[in-house]
Amino acid sequence: MPSTDVTALIRTELPRLAGSLRKVGELILDDPAAVTRCSAAELGRRTGTSQATVTRFCRAIGLDSYQQLLIELAQERGRGEVSDWGSTEIDTDISPDDGLERVVQVVGVADLRAIQQTIDRIDLDALERASQALAKARRIDVYGVGGSGAVAQETETRLFRIGCQVRGWTEVHGAATSAALLTPADVAIGISHSGATRETLEPLETAKERGATTIALTTDPRSPLARTADIRIISAASETSFRTGSIGGRHSVLMLVDCLYVRVAQLSYQRASASLALTDHITPRHAAKSRRKR
Repeated sequence: MPSTDVTALIRTELPRLAGSLRKVGELILDDPAAVTRCSAAELGRRTGTSQATVTRFCRAIGLDSYQQLLIELAQERGRGEVSDWGSTEIDTDISPDDGLERVVQVVGVADLRAIQQTIDRIDLDALERASQALAKARRIDVYGVGGSGAVAQETETRLFRIGCQVRGWTEVHGAATSAALLTPADVAIGISHSGATRETLEPLETAKERGATTIALTTDPRSPLARTADIRIISAASETSFRTGSIGGRHSVLMLVDCLYVRVAQLSYQRASASLALTDHITPRHAAKSRRKR
């Protein structure tokens, strides 16, 4: 697995786990250092489960074995000892009595970690294939609802600026209609933190049936959205109090959108440059002029 924090991976996967598997994950997060000194059987006893459950937990989060979990935990601890950033261990809980300074610190560190973990996990081949497809696409659909709908709109804004024929769809009927009209010359992007949002999955499935190249942006590589898509791009999330789910992963997925935007601009340099030159004057022209005091 990439050199990202295994504890961050566990935090991302924990909401999707239940029962005994969740107990194992919670104990690991409570004291990762202590777990490195436990056998699988001992960890099973501590969680009131079993050695077999511990092994199933490891596989559930994408690891081959308990031994790999121990190696990843030890490597994470080692990175923390040599990195100022990595050694900043801050509890992600924010209480009603916490001061603003702590709020800023917790939120800032969480966002930085999510972005760094996303960078560490990036599949450059998938990112390149997605960028190539977008640069050549006749038309691009972007599907997302709720918080992911805001990311879909941001994706539209970026790609439209460099001359792509793109539309962000946040309403399910419009998304379904547009998907049904796609062709093999087109690309569809589905954005969903969980990868299980039906309103995003269904139009992406329709786009795939129509022959369009499909791309998934999600935190879960085993989700229905990821399994449906031709190309999967995975982001990380770092949750805090009041910032769970997609909110905790917003900055990292926008970083991926920016990577796609810049790479597409590179691959379609003439078109992108011409589009930017034709539109650069618009924002300054609409800026309000300050009035001088007499």
